[in-house]
Amino acid sequence: MVLGDLAERDEKRIVFVASADQAHAHKKDGPYGFSPRASVYDRLVVEAVRRNQMKSILDLSPSLVREAKPDSLWQMAMLDGVLDRVELKPRFNSCHVLTYFGMLCSGLDSPPEY
Repeated sequence: MVLGDLAERDEKRIVFVASADQAHAHKKDGPYGFSPRASVYDRLVVEAVRRNQMKSILDLSPSLVREAKPDSLWQMAMLDGVLDRVELKPRFNSCHVLTYFGMLCSGLDSPPEY
């Protein structure tokens, strides 16, 4: 929220990057093993971005997060704090599992200028 407040006050453009992989338990032979919860986690995150409801990720169950083994939840929680202060809309681009972890690509759109 502090970053969002700063972005709203400052005349300079500010870039916030929330970069982290999604669930790391998609493959049995991956370093974290397999959990069917990995695909559940990734699907819920994609839905949150697509529906512009990032706050819903804060309600994910601790057991789901533990079993899916993401490293994205904390960065996305920080992003949610920014979105509480700055009017931006998440834009879903893609989500793929190329190896043992999910990769989501998304951007943020500003409202049109008047």
